[in-house]
Amino acid sequence: MKPATKTYLYKTTALIAALALFSCGGKTVDKTATKTMEKPKTENMTTVTLTDAQIKTAGIDTGHAGNRPVATSLKVTGAIDVPPQNMVSISFPMGGYLKSSKLLPGMHVSRGETIAMMEDQQFIQLQQDFLTAKAKLNFAQKDFERQRDLNVSKANSDKIFQQAQADYESQKIMVSSLAEKLRLIGMNPAKVTDGTITRSAAIHSPIDGFVSKVNVNIGKYVNPSDVLFEIVDPRDIHLALDVFEKDVTLLHQGQTVMAYTNSNPEKKYRCKIVLIGKDLTDQRKTVVHCHFKQYDKDLLPGTFMNAEIEINANRPLTLPEDAIVNYENKSYAFKVKGKNAYEIVEIKPGIAKDGYVELLANSSELRNQTFVIKGAYSLLMKMKNTGEDE
Repeated sequence: MKPATKTYLYKTTALIAALALFSCGGKTVDKTATKTMEKPKTENMTTVTLTDAQIKTAGIDTGHAGNRPVATSLKVTGAIDVPPQNMVSISFPMGGYLKSSKLLPGMHVSRGETIAMMEDQQFIQLQQDFLTAKAKLNFAQKDFERQRDLNVSKANSDKIFQQAQADYESQKIMVSSLAEKLRLIGMNPAKVTDGTITRSAAIHSPIDGFVSKVNVNIGKYVNPSDVLFEIVDPRDIHLALDVFEKDVTLLHQGQTVMAYTNSNPEKKYRCKIVLIGKDLTDQRKTVVHCHFKQYDKDLLPGTFMNAEIEINANRPLTLPEDAIVNYENKSYAFKVKGKNAYEIVEIKPGIAKDGYVELLANSSELRNQTFVIKGAYSLLMKMKNTGEDE
């Protein structure tokens, strides 16, 4: 049974009990019994006095207003986002034709796994240039060492030695440069020989993750600037929420956020705020980043999310919900005025949370008062019936 239904049944039962307790119209009353019965008194229209028997029957209970933390929630919207370091766009530095690939969106790939093969004649030329440069480097090194020895014995001029040294250094630079180009397209220079020259180059996945986009097909020529694939590492996905400027001051790092999708609002995802944006959009909003307490693989980047951010207010003065009655569009509570006497006072209710209601007005005057926290509706019915009888 829902809490609202329970409250309604409780109040209805209390009303029936009150009417049965305080109503006596239309019945013959024994005058002798009336003389010995303790009769309730009504001092004025704001105070009601009950007998001990009526208090017991109505289930009257009293207590003090207390300070309690009342948490409110800020409702916002946003979407699942991935930080830049967890999303990789894969291109091929030298361009070429896509020879093969089995990637499909949603597939999982591991770091270092071959995800595609590229093919182009420039790969052959690059390997050829590298091997030629290595051969020339070997000759330049030997010539440099020979000219160095001759220069020591002054058998040649310094100019010849310096030229041999310059040729050797230039050739070393050439070999290093070409080796880096080979590494750039995924080839190991140490394994490139005249017997291993190939026209194909492999593309390897730089991270573990899921393929989010495939932008090419087999046989298509791609330029170095073209994005072939996009891979997402979902382990660090976060929730990016749009918060209006007026609400930013209510937020701080570490606050709890409960998020849910439109398709399954019953399933809640617990998050916490890790970063609050420092700039505003044209709509006077900023982005608040939240981390999920537990990763769910069903949450895909771009998924629209609703969220409720818990905002902790101060510890205001509160009364239990059962202590507050509504009459003629106003809210009231009964405070204990004396023995078995109760005075009705108007209150200004605020936020209701976990069975308690915040008192907005005259809280300082109500702080040390004793209130009826159970049976308030019975008192209201008694006061109303008494007023009608008079």
